[in-house]
Amino acid sequence: MMRKLYFLLPGTTGKFGGGGLWAELKILELVRQICPAQIVTYRQRESEYLFLTDVLKENNLNLENWIFVVSWGFDVPKLVAKLKNYNLIYHAHSAGYRFSLPPDIPIVSVSRNTMGYWGQKSPNALIYYLPNQIGDEFCNLGKLRDIDVLVQARKSSQYLLQQLVPALRTSRCRVELLDGYVEDLAELFNRAKIYLYDSAEYWAINGVTEGFGLPPLEALACGCQVFSSINSALADYLDPGFNCHKIAGYSLEYDVQRILAVVDSPNSRELPDSFFAEYRAENIIKRLQVILTEINTFFDRRKILKSDIEGLSPWGVSKLWLKRSLTKVQKKFKLY
Repeated sequence: MMRKLYFLLPGTTGKFGGGGLWAELKILELVRQICPAQIVTYRQRESEYLFLTDVLKENNLNLENWIFVVSWGFDVPKLVAKLKNYNLIYHAHSAGYRFSLPPDIPIVSVSRNTMGYWGQKSPNALIYYLPNQIGDEFCNLGKLRDIDVLVQARKSSQYLLQQLVPALRTSRCRVELLDGYVEDLAELFNRAKIYLYDSAEYWAINGVTEGFGLPPLEALACGCQVFSSINSALADYLDPGFNCHKIAGYSLEYDVQRILAVVDSPNSRELPDSFFAEYRAENIIKRLQVILTEINTFFDRRKILKSDIEGLSPWGVSKLWLKRSLTKVQKKFKLY
């Protein structure tokens, strides 16, 4: 039997809005094509959604038939402790939150970068890769591109905003700087020749990683040329010299020269639709079917199986290192 899913979110309005929330809501809608799924908030009560405290008080609700999905990085440790007796999935976006997970919590990662992080940190858990979705509206409409360079202020580096953008504006470029919510980003990507994205500084300050980086991928899908940082999950799909350009390349003047060259020849690297197929709904639904089937089977069998594989605890790793070191010393003395 395919269990129902409760997607746990702190809230869906106000300060909780952003890329992580929109990505989670998109996956929720795709999950609903496979099994029932609902939003449950746990910080902010909202009239249209269930609230976690109320759900856990429901005496007539068989929570064995449900799976809780946690995703909000900073809240995960508290939620895991609160829900330790229930079926739980961690939908992992960014990495580096400095918490560990027990092996009975499957991890579904939105990027290969994050999957690799958890593959090292939680080697005894079930781990899967499920990329974020780019909507069908993000496609090349073949329109006239009247914006030379498009930039979103949020997550952008000081270098980009305070040095590169001013330099481009004095170098005959029409630069459009976005500093708020955009209703139709796909339309803007179709009007722009180049999209600039430089998030390495932002994530370094916040102490975690770029979880996926949707905007550069969406821009590419719209036929827009991308100059981007290549930090963390961006390296999943960005390939400088082949499908994008590395931003902040050695010097400001060199960046300006390369960007102006692309402004004069904006369509030199248009990518085929097949490149984006991995991130479209059709592929993600197929992956979801496999992943959710395996996870449901695991929760069925977990009830009768004991976790007996030794993990990579700091103490365990230290013992193994000491044992290896002693073996090396013994071999060295045997040579003499």
